[in-house]
Amino acid sequence: MQTPLISILTPFKNTEVYLSECLNSILNQTYTNWELLIIDDHSTDNSFQLVKEFASKDTRIKLFKNNGKGIISALKLAFKNSSGEFITRMDSDDIMMPNKLEILANNLTQYGKKHVAVGLVEYFSKYGVGEGYKSYETWLNNLTKTGSNYDEIYKECVIPSPCWMIHREDLIACDAFNPNIYPEDYNLTFRFYKHQFKCIPCNTIIHKWRDYSTRTSRTHIHYAQNHFTTLKVHHYLDIDYNKTKIPVIWGAGTKGKLMAKLFLEQNIPFEWICDNPNKIGKDIYGKKLLNFNALKNITNPQSLVTVANKEAQKDIKKYLTSLNLKPIKDYIFFC
Repeated sequence: MQTPLISILTPFKNTEVYLSECLNSILNQTYTNWELLIIDDHSTDNSFQLVKEFASKDTRIKLFKNNGKGIISALKLAFKNSSGEFITRMDSDDIMMPNKLEILANNLTQYGKKHVAVGLVEYFSKYGVGEGYKSYETWLNNLTKTGSNYDEIYKECVIPSPCWMIHREDLIACDAFNPNIYPEDYNLTFRFYKHQFKCIPCNTIIHKWRDYSTRTSRTHIHYAQNHFTTLKVHHYLDIDYNKTKIPVIWGAGTKGKLMAKLFLEQNIPFEWICDNPNKIGKDIYGKKLLNFNALKNITNPQSLVTVANKEAQKDIKKYLTSLNLKPIKDYIFFC
């Protein structure tokens, strides 16, 4: 039985120290009908030469140099030169488990188009994985086990950039990698969500995610928190904003203020509530902050919770549930 060709899109920049391990993990896949479109994004170390040596020994590895600059430009070039029926990504500093491609491809074949195959991830680091990343890993994997990734899409990226697979025509349908919007993995996840591509549940760890101090998601301005909040608001207004409802921002911290500012810039009417006694009743950006109890008096509200404290989030969810309000339709957690 002929298996679909999988195109693996992989940008790299100065990851020489990790590339051999990454490439060997791809070469050792149980699923062998793949092509690797690997793009050098202006490396200044020996990364290009290293990949060139691998490519000289296996014609499935196709090496290019990025004509533009940055991950999105590299991904566009990789996709342009790809031929696979199935498309996936890989980060040049990570490791595939031997059955990763097989599991993703089998799931995608079974469920068909308009689905996204995903899998469990595991962080690793020679310095030890921090509690924040462990918490994110647990949260993400719990969603993936049930395929309910979109349920909490406004909190954080719910489909990791190097751990998805999709039909080629579905990726084209959501106009992947256009325009240049960062963080690109989170933006792509929202595109999958908007097009209602369902996530396929998976209970297997298939990807090992390397953490280290100089990785792009830790250091590049494109992955700063203000970019995440701006992206969330953009997609909320495009996908889940209901003009018959009144958006109600919960919290007046950094994220709440940025959200309010974005709403004001676009002339979107909203209400603003918080639990800080020093802020209640005061104006920020000309908008009066109300007490939480004011929600009962707001007609047809849609709560947008930017409160970061986990215990406070539990109390807020309990309160919203007591009012018979429903997730997404009536309230969204942005933290």
